[in-house]
Order: sequence, then C-alpha cells, then structure tokens
Amino acid sequence: MSEKKGCCSKEGNLTNYQRKRIEENRQKALNLRQARLLTHPYSSEKKQPETAVSVNNVIKVSGTKYIDSGGGFLIEQRTNPTEEEVGDQLEPIPESDAIPLPIEYDECLECGDRIADSYLLSTFDYSVCDACREPDGQHSLITRTEAKQEYLLKDCDLDSREPPLKYISRKNPHNVRWGEMKLYLHLQIEKRALEIWGSEEKLMQEKQEREEKREVAKVKKYNKRLKELRMDVRSSLYDKTVQVHVHSYGESEVYNKVEDNYTRTCESCGHSETYEKM
Repeated sequence: MSEKKGCCSKEGNLTNYQRKRIEENRQKALNLRQARLLTHPYSSEKKQPETAVSVNNVIKVSGTKYIDSGGGFLIEQRTNPTEEEVGDQLEPIPESDAIPLPIEYDECLECGDRIADSYLLSTFDYSVCDACREPDGQHSLITRTEAKQEYLLKDCDLDSREPPLKYISRKNPHNVRWGEMKLYLHLQIEKRALEIWGSEEKLMQEKQEREEKREVAKVKKYNKRLKELRMDVRSSLYDKTVQVHVHSYGESEVYNKVEDNYTRTCESCGHSETYEKM
C-alpha cells in the first residue's frame, strides 16, 4: 500500500507538460504496434488503397468506375452502354487462333516402333530409331571416293539422280588443310548401285572387266617404257645433244566412258597419258 501511495503521490506531482509528453509517447507506442500488425507491403495480400476499390476487375477511382484489362491499362466503364458494347462484353473471347498440327510419325525399319525424330532420320532421311542404330555395323558411313571406286558410281549418280543422296561433311583426318570429306550412308550407296547396275552380279562383272582392262593397260605402258629405255641405250642411233622434249597436248583430250577417265596425246611425239578429273 505504501508503494501505491508513493506512485500516486508521484503522478500527482507531475506537471501538465510531463503528462502531455507521457500521452504522446503512449500514442506513438500504440501506432507502432498497430503498424507492425498490418500486412507486409510486398506480400500477396496487399490491401488496396483507400482511393481505389477493386471488385470483380472493376476499380472505382475518384467516383469513376474502370475495368482492369489485365494488360497494364484501365478501360472506363460506361454508365449507359450501347447494345453493341453489351454484345461485345457477352461474346466469349477465344483463347487462341492457332490450329494444332498433327505430329507425323515414321515407322522404324528395324523394330517397327513409331518415331518422330532420330539421327539417321534427320541426317540421311533413313527411318531408323537411335536404339536400333549400328554406327559400326550396317549403318556405317562411306566416303564419296570409296563409293565411286567400290560401286562404280559417278558424280551424277550421287548428286543429279533423284532423289539426291544426303551426306555429312567432316574434316579430313589425314590433313586438316585438305578439303572436307563427304560421308554417305553405306546402305543408301548400295541401294543406288543396285538401281544403276540392276544386280550385284552385274556390278561384280563390270568391276572384273575394268580390272582386266586396267591390267592390260599397265602391261602396254610397261612394254612401251621398256622399249623407250632400250632405244635410249643405243647411242649410235640417236643424237644425245637433243634437248629435253616438252610435250604439247593442246586441247585434244578424249573421255573414256568405261574407265571414267580422260586421255590426251602429245601433238609432236605421240605420247599419251591418262588421268582423272575430280
């Protein structure tokens, strides 16, 4: 009781200025407490300002109603809308004008599964899935030069004949300064060769005939060279003061369709050489 009396006596001794300061501090404490209880300004439950009230996308600002378009701007709401405006509001807006396109699937030639995309399909237009692909087996690659030599194909057979065969380009592993290699799918090269020659037997027969002709040409070239050496040895028949002969072929070149090469002959001495064009 003595303490309460002491406290009452102290309050009774306060001046008007001190009472005013105590009341102001109490009011500040109440306001601070109330501010802490309010929702955080960056939370999803942010209150709308008192000047604007939003109900069903309709916002009232300074006595005028606006419709929130959702695109960053407001549309003024008419108090007496016309019939056309009412019809426009009631008409449903389509979600999208895009027409979904059906996905085309191909059937794998090995397992029969439906595939939408694979390495062989996108690169060589060959319908085989990645699971059935054998890069070191039946789905191996072959260079353009090997395809022409092994299957007796020409450039027109690979590029001009329909459909043109697809290929991929890679750096030459022997020398990076050389031109890029063109790699084809081995199965497609074999199919193209069968289309041209008709059967594998005819292809093998043609390769054998060309090999025989090539051997005969080598023998003739060897005998000719041997004869020239023998004639050079007979110094009594030829004058050694003759200067080195330079061949002049001119434009007389002949295309050999069977060997797929060209032959040109020197106009002065009759020497002929055979070569290929890339």
